[in-house]
Amino acid sequence: MPFSTRLVGSLTESLFSGLAGLADLAVPPQCLMCDTLTAEPGACCAQCWQKLRFISEPYCAISGRPFEYDPGAGAVSPEVLAAPPPYNRARAAVIYDSASKGLVTRLKYGDRLDLAPWMAQWMVRAGRELLEPGVIVLPVPLHATRRIGRRYNQSAELARHVAKSCGLDCRPGLLTRSRKTRQQVGLSASKRERNVAGAFRVPAQARGVVRGSNLLLVDDVFTSGATANAACRVLLRAGAARVDILTFARVEPTATEALYTA
Repeated sequence: MPFSTRLVGSLTESLFSGLAGLADLAVPPQCLMCDTLTAEPGACCAQCWQKLRFISEPYCAISGRPFEYDPGAGAVSPEVLAAPPPYNRARAAVIYDSASKGLVTRLKYGDRLDLAPWMAQWMVRAGRELLEPGVIVLPVPLHATRRIGRRYNQSAELARHVAKSCGLDCRPGLLTRSRKTRQQVGLSASKRERNVAGAFRVPAQARGVVRGSNLLLVDDVFTSGATANAACRVLLRAGAARVDILTFARVEPTATEALYTA
């Protein structure tokens, strides 16, 4: 009987499908937020789902900040008019509050890497206009010492799954942290900007890729915009044609910054 790679592939796929089914029986699907049993994987229970505040239009065409009323297509927030950001557009899936904070904390500090693909799906829906063919996806980097402590970069996990679901290239090495910064928690907007000033750089070997490219910078939470702005400026100075920002959550402008624990 001649060897058939198609047959082997079919048998392998069937085997893994069977194993996945056994895994579901051994560990039933649970709510992403509270671990209550759910009907299918990657879902939230009804109570937790109602707590999430998904961002939808109307919002600022540039910053993605939600508007309380609809000022019309293409409207821009007063903050953007007063101080235009270096990025092209920013989008986020949910408002950062006590509900979404639980997901971010589980992913970031709780070794719950299984949450990343589901959170990335929500990000893809929120940022669909940014995910054009040819866009290169990259995460906000961690400093090497901090990455060793955490063992992984949660933003890189989100970026990888966003890129994979859209068939885009993910290039984590295009941007690095050249110095370790203080934790941003508790810092005012001006102190956040000073804290991350000069913290990023584009390695020499990455400049050829960055130059002329449309980039999508991925992070877990958009707070004051200090980190995104600092990283974006470095990428633009290295020759990027455009930089968009996509995060899982964004802090409301009126929300207390003490809520964020990054």
